[in-house]
Amino acid sequence: MHTIWKGSISFGLVNIPIKLHTATEDKDISLRTLHKECHAPIKYEKVCSACGKEVPKEELVKAFEYTKGKFVVIEEEELEKLKKENEEKAVEIMDFVKLEEIDPIYYNKSYYMSPGEGGTKAYSLLRKALEASEKVGIARIVIRSKEQMAIIRVLENTLLMETIFYPDEVRSVQDVPNIPSVDNVTKKELDTAILLIDQLTESFDPEKYKDEYRSSLLDLIESKKTGQTVTPKETAKSTSNVTDLMAMLQASIDKTKPAKTATRKKTTAQRGKKKA
Repeated sequence: MHTIWKGSISFGLVNIPIKLHTATEDKDISLRTLHKECHAPIKYEKVCSACGKEVPKEELVKAFEYTKGKFVVIEEEELEKLKKENEEKAVEIMDFVKLEEIDPIYYNKSYYMSPGEGGTKAYSLLRKALEASEKVGIARIVIRSKEQMAIIRVLENTLLMETIFYPDEVRSVQDVPNIPSVDNVTKKELDTAILLIDQLTESFDPEKYKDEYRSSLLDLIESKKTGQTVTPKETAKSTSNVTDLMAMLQASIDKTKPAKTATRKKTTAQRGKKKA
C-alpha cells in the first residue's frame, strides 16, 4: 500500500512514528473529451484573459481574489515557507472524545495509519488505550499544504485517521430553504411509516451494495471495444398513480412483505436443518 505521508503523532509525551495510507479510492470512470470529427483529444491551454497569449508554466503565479478583479499575489517561496513551518510540527492529539459525539457531516477522507520505524510498541499502546477507553483522538495535521482536523480511531486492529471539516466549513442547516417547522403528520401515518422501516431493516452489509451505473458503463465500454451490442437493462417502473400518503405507505409495505417473509422462512428452515 502506497505511503502518502510520513511523520509522527503524539499524545502527552508519547511520540509515535507513523505512515499514512489512503483508505479509500474513487472508482469513478473518467471519460475524455474528443473532437467529434476526428476523435482526437481536446487540449486545454492556459491563455491570459487580458492579452490572449498562451502562458508558459514559468510565467504562472498564484493569487487570492479578495474582490472582483482585485488580487493579492502569493509567491511560491512564501507558500513553501508556510508549508515547512507547519509540517515540521508533530501531529498532536489535542483531546479525546466519544465517537458518537461527532456528527457524520464532519467526516471528509479516511487514511490507514501504520507504525514507522521503532514505533510498533507505542502504536500498540495508543490502539489499546483507545479501545479500552472507547474514545477517539482529535488531532491536527498538515496534508498537501492544507491544515486539517482529524479523528484517530481503531478499525479492525488498525489505527484509522479520518480528516474532518472545521465548523466554519460546514454550512448551517438554518440556510436550507423550505424546511417545515411543524411535523404535520397523523399518528396512523407515523405508525405505518415506522412499520415500513422495521420491515426494511437489515444488518449493514457493505458487500450488498453495488455501483450499478459504473457496472453498466464498463459493460458498454467493453462491448464497443469488441463490436458487440448491449441491450440496456430495463428498470421496473411503478404503474401506480397513488398520490395519497397513507396509500403509498401501505403499497410499499405490501410490496416488501412477501420478499421479507420468504427470506425469514428460508432462514428459519436453514436453522432447523443445522440443529437436526
